[in-house]
Amino acid sequence: MKLVGKVALVTGAASGIGKAIATTLAKEGAAVVVADLNLDAARAVVKEIEAGGGKGLALVMDVTSESAVEAGMQQTVDTLGSIDILVSNAGIQIVNPIVEFKYEDWKKMLAIHLDGAFLTTKAALKHMIASKRGGTVIYTGSVHSHEASPFKSAYVTAKHGLLGLARVLAKEGAEHGVRSHVVCPGFVRTPLVEKQIPEQAKEFGISEEEVVKKVMLGKTVDGEFTTLDDVAQTVLFLAAFGTAALTGQSFVVSHGWFMQ
Repeated sequence: MKLVGKVALVTGAASGIGKAIATTLAKEGAAVVVADLNLDAARAVVKEIEAGGGKGLALVMDVTSESAVEAGMQQTVDTLGSIDILVSNAGIQIVNPIVEFKYEDWKKMLAIHLDGAFLTTKAALKHMIASKRGGTVIYTGSVHSHEASPFKSAYVTAKHGLLGLARVLAKEGAEHGVRSHVVCPGFVRTPLVEKQIPEQAKEFGISEEEVVKKVMLGKTVDGEFTTLDDVAQTVLFLAAFGTAALTGQSFVVSHGWFMQ
């Protein structure tokens, strides 16, 4: 039980990678706030956590709204006593060539991925500093935090931006015992990725099978998708790490797709 006595808040935690992270942290003793736009789905995750003997709290949180983020963080502290671990995970995907990428979609992508990371970091950091307990902030980045792919201009830009935010936080948070990390998965077969398969097949003019084999898994060493557990266990390792030796760093979890 590596996280007993800790409180973790995970955004976008009602499904996919966020749910896997939330349930994994709970199994290691953390009280976990499942923050998501879908309250019913968040409550279902909390029920799953509680059925396993853990403690959870479901919150509606629009990470692009400063007032919603501030209120959610305050409710977390009021209810559970602190905020020790923030996992900024909420995200979406929109695939289009730059010349066809709608500006409103660009702004939506950056608002969720980057504004959301900034707002949740700012709100959590205030409490971490005030409590004098320190803390850890972990961002869900991507292999696309380090390299580009066609048709993903907003996503690649946003995921690159998380590296900069994490590095600044590492420097500003150090005196308060606050660490930061970016976990960068390869393709994980979540609904978000499933949706991309036909979209990319259309854009590249190839079959969906070729998208999976060549575009998504072609650069891996074993032809395997990154798993939910691959990502969740990496987040757990960083959340439980005892010093600032790894602060400001990114960790690529991609079955060899990208090697730093």
